[in-house]
Amino acid sequence: MCVGGFIAILYFAVTRSQILCTPNAEYIGGERMEVDCNQGDPTIDSIEDCVGDVKDMRLEAEAVVNDVLFAVAEMYVSQMLNNTLDVAYINVKTREGNRYCLELSEAGLRVVGYQFDQVNENLSSQYHETVYSLLDSLSPGYREAFGNALLQRLERLKQNGQ
Repeated sequence: MCVGGFIAILYFAVTRSQILCTPNAEYIGGERMEVDCNQGDPTIDSIEDCVGDVKDMRLEAEAVVNDVLFAVAEMYVSQMLNNTLDVAYINVKTREGNRYCLELSEAGLRVVGYQFDQVNENLSSQYHETVYSLLDSLSPGYREAFGNALLQRLERLKQNGQ
């Protein structure tokens, strides 16, 4: 993991004999793996050899927690709910003391319960693309902590002449 919550995106070029791994870019949030596959590549026997985006939501959830743990009272990946490749659940307690169970999937993050390890199937909540957006909508304390951390980083950059 890179400093400051930035994580390199790794592109995997798949051939029959080897997997080549090269860092390509950085973004805030969880780890992301993409398969870079040229279907005209003579080393690829079939479309099955060319797999699309692969994300393990359990790993994404851990990365989400690590990115914003400093700005909430408590946050961890649920051990009680069934986390899979497609969906993971995160428990978060805001600085205001409110508890939420969040669902992380390809669609984004959303609140699915108002207690830890609770999924309310009847709850219809908005998806957020990032944990930052979701927490910003739920917690003024998060907004303040995140803003303060950003100011501290900018001050350090200024002091280092960058």
